[in-house]
Amino acid sequence: MDTETSFAIDDIETVIKSSIGSVLTDTQYNPTKINDQINSIISATLKGLQSLRRPYKYTTTAILMQKNGAGLVSAASTFWDAENDGLCKVMWENQTMHCVVTVFGTCVNVVDGGEGAGEEEEKEEVVVNKKEE
Repeated sequence: MDTETSFAIDDIETVIKSSIGSVLTDTQYNPTKINDQINSIISATLKGLQSLRRPYKYTTTAILMQKNGAGLVSAASTFWDAENDGLCKVMWENQTMHCVVTVFGTCVNVVDGGEGAGEEEEKEEVVVNKKEE
């Protein structure tokens, strides 16, 4: 797959980091603002992904969690064509919160299902734990 149609992890990571930064920079955890913040992060991420103009359908998830010492475990498993599809995860934190954004991209411009299509599995896991003192 050429660079114009490939799942460009570096570009997608840049989009995600920019989206998180535009919403959460200099922000403290506030439960009354979480819904607006998480919706803004997802919306900005999807707009940024559209601007890449690549032949993908994207699914974006986000977790925003108060940093209070509690653990967080998140996992994802996919059954797709690993040559064309992909995922990118960005973890971000400040003094008061954790943010994890994951983008799953499924190529919609597949010419040949070919051998192996749908037989690859990728796994993504996020673990955020209290730091040992």
